[in-house]
Amino acid sequence: MSDVDIAYDAVVFDMDGVIVEPTDRDVLVDAVCAAFESFGMDVHREFARKTVLNDAIPVETIREYGHDPEAVWHTRELEASLAQQAHVRNGGKPVYDDVTALDRLDVPLGLVSNNQQATVAFLLAHHDLQCFDTAYGRAPTLSGAARRKPEPDYLEAALSDLDATRAVYVGDKPDDIVAADRAGIDSVHLRRDPGTTDSSQVEPTYTVSELTELAAVISGATAQA
Repeated sequence: MSDVDIAYDAVVFDMDGVIVEPTDRDVLVDAVCAAFESFGMDVHREFARKTVLNDAIPVETIREYGHDPEAVWHTRELEASLAQQAHVRNGGKPVYDDVTALDRLDVPLGLVSNNQQATVAFLLAHHDLQCFDTAYGRAPTLSGAARRKPEPDYLEAALSDLDATRAVYVGDKPDDIVAADRAGIDSVHLRRDPGTTDSSQVEPTYTVSELTELAAVISGATAQA
């Protein structure tokens, strides 16, 4: 740790859209369809797509087919993770070029994603991302899904691991900002495409367009939004 007086003593990051590119949506839709089909559920592809778009747990639909939602959801999470891993091996979900800027942040780093824990672990190993001191994805259970952002559970676990007292969370979606607020920490909204319109009513502490701007945030050189 440097002797420079810093504004934050830890930084936690979202994964998809921040560290690695988002998953091709059709990859996830195919995985969800495969999971439903393995239980004999004749679900239209558009329904599967909606559950992916909303990251929804179709408990009532599963029960209508007479299945245990926990079992179906576990299979769904397994299929989604395996599909993403195959996608990565084929060149999908590359790391953003500006992730190298994390090496210049002289504070402990964590990662908290709404993606599956198995997917998070695979991506960190595949891309040799060794800069994170702790990393959390969602557990492949209904209770694990219920703890996704904007709930702060996984973020709070990461903050505890890092023993952070003044942390900041970096994400690209409104749920990330809400989770940070609920965890009682500041937030950075990463807008990689500044031309996009943000219709969210959630106000982040800072807004940046690339990860290279984080050093100024950590040092306190960047004014709050």
